[in-house]
Amino acid sequence: MNGRKSDVLVVGGGVIGLTTAVVLAEGGLRVSLWTRDPVGRTTSAVAGALVWPYRIEPARRVSVWLERSLDHYERLAERPGTTGVRIVPGLMANTRLDSLGGWAARVRELREARPEELPDGFAQGVRAAVPLVDMPVHLRYLKARLRAAGGTVERRAVTDLAEPASLAPVVVNCTGLGARELAPDVSLYPVRGQVVVVENPGIDEWFVAALPGSAGTTYLMPHPYGLLLGGTTTEHSWDLRIDPAEAEVIVARCATVRPELAGARVLEHRVGLRPGRARVRLEAVNRPGGARLVHNYGHGGAGVTVAWGCAEEAARLALE
Repeated sequence: MNGRKSDVLVVGGGVIGLTTAVVLAEGGLRVSLWTRDPVGRTTSAVAGALVWPYRIEPARRVSVWLERSLDHYERLAERPGTTGVRIVPGLMANTRLDSLGGWAARVRELREARPEELPDGFAQGVRAAVPLVDMPVHLRYLKARLRAAGGTVERRAVTDLAEPASLAPVVVNCTGLGARELAPDVSLYPVRGQVVVVENPGIDEWFVAALPGSAGTTYLMPHPYGLLLGGTTTEHSWDLRIDPAEAEVIVARCATVRPELAGARVLEHRVGLRPGRARVRLEAVNRPGGARLVHNYGHGGAGVTVAWGCAEEAARLALE
């Protein structure tokens, strides 16, 4: 604890934990963050990180969190080299405008795609310009911003939330899948996602399509480090090994959308486990002994998308 008593102890070093810690620290509180893994090796570091809701409920609350997050990301996009956030145009195929939530009113350049803008095999879609986040850069930025606000970051595994609760009056649990054991919450389950990073042949727009009959989602995310191709959605799988056969299928599927990707040079393979849950758990409870515990986990495939909105709500709950 670096010899300093904390007002709030945040557990979890992914995008949810870091963003929550930043909001609390910039609100004037003394904040410590504990993370089991290095920030750059959390599940968040694997994400394609398009700001768009994916596998997350409940829709009404998600819409509010997303709108607040968009406000932050649009400001951060003014300094993309520092924050990792850029506003990038793209196409969400097999989607209609009237299927989107209230958050869509906040999205730049949102409109129905014209027929000539759709790849072969797609009958409809929407175009928009939304934040796309280079997660390794963004996580480093959040960590530096937390420290600049007086917060501390410590590598420390937690096996029982009683431990941080004995050291700070408020604990915020942002442990993602780790909350399955810590909360404990058996409704949490892993959703395995595998992606491939290839050398970008010149693609400068994102593309996403949920393909009928496919277990995964086809997506292309142009990042400074390469073109991220995805992906798989395997529920209840804890396997973090790279599956070469899945990687080949991912590249082939993306090449049906952008033929220039056939034979693209592979730079990296990534696997992460999304924290699946029927609904995000964002609520406060009082522990025996008086410590206040705020749960902020279960964001599925949209932790980046709602991080700032959830962080602000978690901070309010922490202070009540």
